[in-house]
Amino acid sequence: MRHKDVDKFRALEQAHRAKLRTIVEESIKEEKLINQNLQEPDVETLTLGQRLADKVADFGGSWRFIITFSAILLVWVTFNSIALSLQFDPFPFILMNLFLSTIAAFQGPFIMMSQNRQDEKDRTRAENDYLVNLKAEMGIRNLHQKIDLMVKEQMKTLYEAQGEQLALLKKIDEKLMKSA
Repeated sequence: MRHKDVDKFRALEQAHRAKLRTIVEESIKEEKLINQNLQEPDVETLTLGQRLADKVADFGGSWRFIITFSAILLVWVTFNSIALSLQFDPFPFILMNLFLSTIAAFQGPFIMMSQNRQDEKDRTRAENDYLVNLKAEMGIRNLHQKIDLMVKEQMKTLYEAQGEQLALLKKIDEKLMKSA
């Protein structure tokens, strides 16, 4: 009788494991990748204006630009202050201010165009992160459901085993009462 109970308990455990295995296999089959490959994004086809905006923004926001531009301004001011007979832009440096204003007027929109494209990439990354987090949350909920099911099944099996043990104890108790 003991072997039958152990075999029954093992069969219940195997059935329970098979049920969990089926649930896991189904969830794996249903899974779809949300994460887009951001490490190797698709090659963008940029217009001439977009490429120019990126290059202007890259150069305009670099130390190379700051050092080069500072050197040019220093040479400009020094030459127009020292070379009195060859001055083409005397002291208030009105021509230099005109060049600086023109450069700033052109450089600003280029940098803004490049930043707008970068913002779009950042928005795509943020949306991707949200989807990945949502998928992880759904996976965690799925795991909770599986664990709850597993606990429920185990409790059911334990209650059944306990009931069988109580029945056996009653039989043993009855046999002991008859023999006493």
